[in-house]
Amino acid sequence: MKILNSDELKIAETTLYTHLPKSIKVYGFVFAMNRGKPHHLEVLVDTWPAFTNIIVRPDPNNDRAKDFMKKVTLYSTDEEVLRRMLTVENAIDWSTYFLIGGCDLRHSLMLKEIAASRGVGMKGFSLVHLMTLTEPSYLPDDLESRVSVLNESHADVVNKTWKFGGDDKGYRNILNLIRHFPTCCITDESNQPVSWVLLYDYCAMGMLYTQPEHRGKGYAKALVTTMAKKLHSQGYPVYGFIEECNQLSYKLFKSLGFTEDLSYRAAWYEFIC
Repeated sequence: MKILNSDELKIAETTLYTHLPKSIKVYGFVFAMNRGKPHHLEVLVDTWPAFTNIIVRPDPNNDRAKDFMKKVTLYSTDEEVLRRMLTVENAIDWSTYFLIGGCDLRHSLMLKEIAASRGVGMKGFSLVHLMTLTEPSYLPDDLESRVSVLNESHADVVNKTWKFGGDDKGYRNILNLIRHFPTCCITDESNQPVSWVLLYDYCAMGMLYTQPEHRGKGYAKALVTTMAKKLHSQGYPVYGFIEECNQLSYKLFKSLGFTEDLSYRAAWYEFIC
């Protein structure tokens, strides 16, 4: 295995681009890292410069890593090599709690077998649609003139409504995203956000939410439209993961021209020692 340096990460980004959309979550992380976004990660590959497997994991030498949930992301075109990296070469520390997110569903059986062999519990966290937008010209004109951006004072309200937030780590995560990644929101007369969408550190749109009393006004459509146009103009990948149970968001993204590869499913897995 090899841990990539900053110059090699630029090459890896180009390679991952040719494997979109299935490589998109790893691509999103590498894209952000190559543009100087603060992170606590390291990227390793099986071989270099040609690689079949690439893994993004917390950097054990980065003190900031402990401030965030331990998350791993991977992309593989050779599952046997991936199996070797996860077992013989110990690419993942199986001795602590972690998540593998945005993982190709076809790897689930292999991951389950390895976890069982290590005495680690594996739980399916969520199954998602990967929705991507390559052509923004069909997006409607902005539908809401009051779209602005989140600021640090808004982190608490976003954290309280985020499905995976609500604690100190969630707050720090959201604060980091507001500081360093694009956001869109609509605020009330007191400058408090009533609807918002953020960009995760792997450059996917997420945390789309509208306060219950402000729903039915088209805010989500306006925010996703504005964010997609902004991301495309800045060279970001334009995509999001939508849980399969979330039919409202799925229909919204489809109506705005987002598409998916119906042969592909991504999943989040939780590993508990």
